Amino acid sequence: MPDRIELTAAAPWIELRSTQADWQQADPALLGELLTQMSLIRAFEESVLELAGEGLVHGPAHSSIGQEGGAAGSIVGLRPTDQVNGSHRGHHQFLAKALAYVAPELDPKADFSEATRSLLHRSLAEILGLEPGFGHGRGGSMHLRWGEAGAIGTNAIVGGGVPLAAGAAMAHKLAGTGDVAISYFGDGAVNIGAVQETMNLAAAWSLPLMFFIENNGYAVATTVAEATRDPRLSGRGPAFGIPSWRVDGMDPLAVHLATQEALAHMRAGHGPTVIEAEVYRYFHQNGPLPGSAFGYRTKEEESAWRARDPIDRTGRVLVQRGVLSPDEVDGLRARCKDIMAEVAARLVEPEGNKRRIRPALWPDVGFVDAGIRGDLSELAGARRQEADTFTGPLVERKFVDAIADVLHRRFETDGRLVIMGEDIHKLKGGTNGATRGLAAAFPGRVFGTPISEGSFAGLAGGLAMDGRYRPLVEFMYPDFMWVAADQVFNQIGKARHMFGADVDVPLVLRTKIAMGTGYGSQHSLDPAGMFATSAGWRIVAPSTPFDYVGLMNAALACNDPVLVIEHVDLYQTMGQVPVDDLDYVIPLGQARVVRAGSELTILTYSAMVARSLEAVEQLGLDAEIIDLRTLDRASLDWDTIGESIRKTNNVVIVEQGSAGTSYGGFLADEIQRRYLDWLDQPIQRVHGKEASPTISKVLERAAFAGTREVVDGLALAMASKGAPLPPALIAGAGS
Repeated sequence: MPDRIELTAAAPWIELRSTQADWQQADPALLGELLTQMSLIRAFEESVLELAGEGLVHGPAHSSIGQEGGAAGSIVGLRPTDQVNGSHRGHHQFLAKALAYVAPELDPKADFSEATRSLLHRSLAEILGLEPGFGHGRGGSMHLRWGEAGAIGTNAIVGGGVPLAAGAAMAHKLAGTGDVAISYFGDGAVNIGAVQETMNLAAAWSLPLMFFIENNGYAVATTVAEATRDPRLSGRGPAFGIPSWRVDGMDPLAVHLATQEALAHMRAGHGPTVIEAEVYRYFHQNGPLPGSAFGYRTKEEESAWRARDPIDRTGRVLVQRGVLSPDEVDGLRARCKDIMAEVAARLVEPEGNKRRIRPALWPDVGFVDAGIRGDLSELAGARRQEADTFTGPLVERKFVDAIADVLHRRFETDGRLVIMGEDIHKLKGGTNGATRGLAAAFPGRVFGTPISEGSFAGLAGGLAMDGRYRPLVEFMYPDFMWVAADQVFNQIGKARHMFGADVDVPLVLRTKIAMGTGYGSQHSLDPAGMFATSAGWRIVAPSTPFDYVGLMNAALACNDPVLVIEHVDLYQTMGQVPVDDLDYVIPLGQARVVRAGSELTILTYSAMVARSLEAVEQLGLDAEIIDLRTLDRASLDWDTIGESIRKTNNVVIVEQGSAGTSYGGFLADEIQRRYLDWLDQPIQRVHGKEASPTISKVLERAAFAGTREVVDGLALAMASKGAPLPPALIAGAGS
């Protein structure tokens, strides 16, 4: 018989219940603040549902009525500098944190302050999509953010905000403030990969992050028991070595007591915690009807949960203890309803026997695209430099060594920089050596990550949005961005615009194109096309060591997320960089004319600049080659591009990657819209085949574009304009 050794989890898991003695001994001021917060939140949500029922809420109205105890119980008593984020059902958490900020000692007998009225007004305006809202109406119900108050954003993607909260927690840890972050999410999000990854990462890095699970029993209409084997969702915590508490979320004091224990653990530097609060949403997933109206809950179940209402319970205790009279409890609820009626009246007005939004409060439609990216004013004072005008001493350096050199220089001069990625702290600088020496030179700022791109990319996004640090992220291959697509595109790329252009996202994502290395279909992507057609990102693609230094310096100073594309074909190539000067920038939005010419304009980037030069020299063409260098929609250098097109009247776009994910389709469309009258023929394109490169050496080479394909593309362009084939092509040039 084998020996059997019973194992125990590395972290405790407890159920915490308040007692009657706890309620009798609780500070009356604490209970009064809990009651007042919950009553304001309830009245706010009732107002939202009333307006939704009248068709005045455009989009969903995810009510938190019934769940107020979890929010108020966990947030009352936080520091103003602690931070929270939440899910699509996050009004109550946002309001609880904001109320604690503007009115930290809410008294159930006192009149509401003007700051409280302003908060409720701005919050309701945001949910209605109006200009006075926190995001100028862009965020609506599901994207509520007020960074000043520590409410760093609710999130419409289930589980999507959890990695961002880890970034906030990491900022607190790096700063050594003792502050914490709390991420609120529901029972559905517990099964999301990003949440599981972030639990692992937060535990591995001992981040002061609380995972607060609001277990309301249903993901829309699917019960917890249908979705997972063990409905006690806090059991996920010990699996990652995270201490976990399970509490009755209808008992705000129990939630508060559990939170205080968890906060003490985190503020002492012991890492993350989990709290699962069993709560109940009184209404359907969206709108003013109960779940029983849709057949997935019974009226008896709903009635049983309503009998445990957290507001009623707290009010009864305060009356029993003689702190409030029944009339004062009723008066508080009436005053909360009155203030919400006043707030709503400022936003809507009568129209016949109905109400309508006050027309003057809609945002100006001219604001629709404002704030997708910043204005680059942060680069205004930077010293600009180009290789052809640099007069100092130069030295030959490998491209990959220039990457390491400039990263070292920036880490020396900017203490806000941190870098994270898989194996970047090992293997003498990652898989290609680009981060060599950083871990030894800058301990505590170089983080080798688990294989979990979604969590560490999102963490970096949250760290960037915190504002105190500027993270660099390395994706070993760009194909891995699909693993992290929600964080890369939905979260990081959209954040500034989605939240009303009030938050910077200074993040740099480095990755490499690896076509020709034999790594196959899932390691050979050129990501330029996907990022260029997704709002919010800036993109740079250097082709020389000198340009890499200047463009990386600009990227690291930029307040927008920047994708830096490297190419394995360039890593071992040589080029000149300044001997002692690595502090210049090449401005984002400035292309480089690599070769002047009058017959064709060739637009290209990265390793295809050299391929284009080879092809032009082989063919003996009088072609102008432009290295775009910056590729996003906002940073294309239309002055340089337009001047060349007006001179040559012919355009060839050269890239290496697959046709389906190509950058050239986007660029060709933009060019024909701007310069159609200057073109003598359709825009010609050189790119790879439809399929991604595969493993077989010959099939891989057939799938992507090289010098041979550029030669063929240039010859086609010349033939289409009526020019004779170049003699070199007839002789068989191209490889």
